Amino acid sequence: MAKIIEAENNVINQIGVGTEITGDVSTNGDIRFDGMLTGNLKTKGKVVIGETGAVKGEIQCKNSVVEGKVEGKISVGELLTLKATSSFTGDIATRRLAIEPGAKFSGNCSMAAETSSAYGSREQEKSAEETKKP
Repeated sequence: MAKIIEAENNVINQIGVGTEITGDVSTNGDIRFDGMLTGNLKTKGKVVIGETGAVKGEIQCKNSVVEGKVEGKISVGELLTLKATSSFTGDIATRRLAIEPGAKFSGNCSMAAETSSAYGSREQEKSAEETKKP
């Protein structure tokens, strides 16, 4: 039986200050937003929303650091970090959450061993592999 090995994509995408995107963004690599996104964002990597960055929509990723503003829903497979400069309004679904003093958060938070993110944690991937074994 052949095994399919998915290569890690180490590409880092950066959306600079003053850039505004309307629509959905999907990538396999890490992404950093210092501009504005109105739409959904999906990645198998890490999402960083810089201090000047803003996202209005749904985010699905493996890890995330928020320093700027997010309005919507975020599903993180591993760790979500809300920095002191961040402002988050919406729903959070994550395995682990770190909130620095000064961060603003308004909404609901759901923490579980498994999140509903399509780009979930390694534990989800491992349990899927174990069910495939004879």
